[in-house]
Amino acid sequence: MSLDVTQILLSAQSADGSIRKHAEETLKQFQEQNLTGFFLALSSELANNEKPEETRRLAGLILKNALDAKEQHRKSELFQRWLALDAGVKAQIKSLLLQTLSSPVASARSTSSQVIAKIAGIEIPQKQWSELIGSLLSNIHQVQPNVKQATLETLGYLCEEVSPEAVDQDQVNKILTAVVQGMNASEGNSEVRLAATRALYNALGFAQVNFSNDMERDYIMRVVCEATHSPDEKIRQAAFECLVAISSAYYDKLATYMQDIFNITAKAVRGDEESVALQAIEFWSSICDEEIDILDEFSSEFSAESDVPCYYFIKQALPALVPMLLETLLKQEEDQDLDEGAWNLAMAGGTCLGLVARTVGDDIVPLVMPFVEENITKPEWRHREAATYAFGSILEGPSADKLAPLVNIALNFMLSALLKDPNNHVKDTTAWTLGRIFEFLHGSALETPPVITAENCQQILTVLLQSMKDVPNVAEKACGALYFLAQGYVDAGSVSPLSPFFQDIVQSLLVTSHREDAGDSRLRTAAYETLNEVVRCSTEETGPIVLQLVPVIMMELHQTLEAGKLSTDEREKRSDQQGLLCGCLQVIIQKLGGMESTKFSFLQFADQMMDLFLRVFACRNASVHEEAMLAIGALAYAAGLNFAKYMGPFYQYLEMGLQNFEEYQVCAITVGVVGDLCRALEDKILPYCDGIMTQLLKDLSSNQLHRSVKPPIFSCFGDIALAIGENFEKYLIYAMPMLQSAADLSAHTTAADDEMLDYTNQLRNGILEAYSGILQGFKGSPKTQLLMPYAPNILQFLDALHNGKDMDDSVMKTAIGVLGDLADTLGVHAGPLISQSTSSKQFLDECLSSDDPLVKESADWARVAISRAVSG
Repeated sequence: MSLDVTQILLSAQSADGSIRKHAEETLKQFQEQNLTGFFLALSSELANNEKPEETRRLAGLILKNALDAKEQHRKSELFQRWLALDAGVKAQIKSLLLQTLSSPVASARSTSSQVIAKIAGIEIPQKQWSELIGSLLSNIHQVQPNVKQATLETLGYLCEEVSPEAVDQDQVNKILTAVVQGMNASEGNSEVRLAATRALYNALGFAQVNFSNDMERDYIMRVVCEATHSPDEKIRQAAFECLVAISSAYYDKLATYMQDIFNITAKAVRGDEESVALQAIEFWSSICDEEIDILDEFSSEFSAESDVPCYYFIKQALPALVPMLLETLLKQEEDQDLDEGAWNLAMAGGTCLGLVARTVGDDIVPLVMPFVEENITKPEWRHREAATYAFGSILEGPSADKLAPLVNIALNFMLSALLKDPNNHVKDTTAWTLGRIFEFLHGSALETPPVITAENCQQILTVLLQSMKDVPNVAEKACGALYFLAQGYVDAGSVSPLSPFFQDIVQSLLVTSHREDAGDSRLRTAAYETLNEVVRCSTEETGPIVLQLVPVIMMELHQTLEAGKLSTDEREKRSDQQGLLCGCLQVIIQKLGGMESTKFSFLQFADQMMDLFLRVFACRNASVHEEAMLAIGALAYAAGLNFAKYMGPFYQYLEMGLQNFEEYQVCAITVGVVGDLCRALEDKILPYCDGIMTQLLKDLSSNQLHRSVKPPIFSCFGDIALAIGENFEKYLIYAMPMLQSAADLSAHTTAADDEMLDYTNQLRNGILEAYSGILQGFKGSPKTQLLMPYAPNILQFLDALHNGKDMDDSVMKTAIGVLGDLADTLGVHAGPLISQSTSSKQFLDECLSSDDPLVKESADWARVAISRAVSG
């Protein structure tokens, strides 16, 4: 296939859509039909200094995308595809890429360094391309700055792609030496120094051994701190980014440097460019994150396990740190409230102040309150906004005892400012601060006297409902404040202080959602989220008003389905609206279906509702499908056995959801809805079980499905078995081996990190819930004996979990429950097996003496079932 690759790459960037499409098709075919030629042609294009810059850059980009992908299964396919290429061809490609590092064209060098790193990420863990790091390091001694710069950039990318375990310490030392030398002030070329500083950022994960050595650490820290004084803004920013990364990776090594770091960050925050100052603040936010985590671990029951002591850096820096952060609050931008992605010095300072408050608690209050009192009434808006922001920022962290007296004084002032302040920024921040007051200082869990009383509740509501008519950004924050106000009454019992105003609140929120400008500042979304929270917190007394809301929301959903031909933009807006309305109906269904006084009247709407949901599915939009699925799950739960009449038309969409690997959240939610259907329909779900089980088994066998969906699928087996009882018999030969292999895998997984341990425990829980449902489903059936062959494996799994010692409480509770189910269902047949089990007795004793009441309750029940089985 002789192709003019340059011309095709130019055409692929053409302004003409049809030329572009044709070029993309040609490239796709080339890759499919002649992979070797494809790789060689692109790497030759990238390496050829005679070729146009834009074709070289695109060639490199396509190469990079042919080596890596976001989805795990696709990533491993591409890895294997590269490894299978002829060794000579790979050597030729790698040689062309390394050659490109000395190109005079910056974009070609940069693209090539990314491709080299991608290949290194595939080959180095396979013990291939061992000479790469050596040849890159020899480049560092080149005279030409462009080669040096490109090499350092490549080393940086390489550290991002390759895990530290794959590189031996001797090479790590050499990489770090080269990088830190490149960062030195003696390096005359700022491009080289910048590439080195960015490379260090990526290489920090490799520097564990070096950071444990005082001399090496001192040297690295000195060079990083010196780089924060560079005349080049980009180098200063990159150096502070390194400090931020160091603060999180090497918190426990920082004590001797903190005074110097405070001085350089303070200087940057007060006088440097914004991009640099933001990173300097980020350093302190990162230290707060570390200390909050450490102190959380200290206060939790695993206090002995915290590896890192808390050095209380924030507490020590408080007297100087807080004034520095308060100064930043006065550096607002004129239109920051209107730009959703805005991030500036004032916002970063306020965020950091909030983290400081969470780190040190009460100690921050006396340092911030004088600033609030001094600025809150000043004529210049910046002062009033900064004072309000400072107050709002410290409401999470300090104790309610410390804050409540201040809030009681501030509340009236804030309510008045929200209505009367002439400046929108001030009103926006005031509404946000009221929301924070209601979030952290209002609710039944608080010991202190309530901030919101029968006397001021009406005044608060009047102000918030009035503010919902203000400009969108202020109205959105007012909705947020009302959300937290309602949330605080969720446990108010049968009489809620909101009840007298319920009708007005609902009406105002509906009006707000219909505003012409409700698309701005997320206002429509905020109005619906708040309406949902208000419905959630409603009581029997306000049930009839919620019932009146059903036809209103249904009519709105109906109108979105009737819309004619829409532009892409309008279609997206319509989908958002449908998602919000389905979400709202879900909350209403849960509320009304759960109250005896409204359940019967509400179910009169079920037919129409179901019809609307089915029409929503026909629109084929994933995010709306999630919301509609959840609403249907809630409706099934409320309607119970009566839901059977909807299963015929609904089943095709249920199946579509279970097949949706790409949008795996839809798949996960659909699996959850199968559970809801099982609980609602009981054995009336039987006619649909063949299809559902087939799909669930396919999902489990697929390597394309996101792993997070697998635990709920196992759990769903249990739901199905509970619903259909002994009819589950025909699925045992498929389900049990799958459960067993997953059980073996999850029992012997040593979790590399917390995330993996969480997932492993979710998986174990799902498997145990499946076993539990199957055992309970067969209880009392003449077919119980069919489960006997599986009993030894189940006990083996429980033994392995007990011996592994890394179960969380929820797994422990489910596991001891399964032991009880085994004894309860199989009775005397299981007795001898349980008696022989090495750890059942120990496990039971441990659960009986657990601090967790749910584990203990499960264990009490299991003990009775086991003693019956063993003595029977």
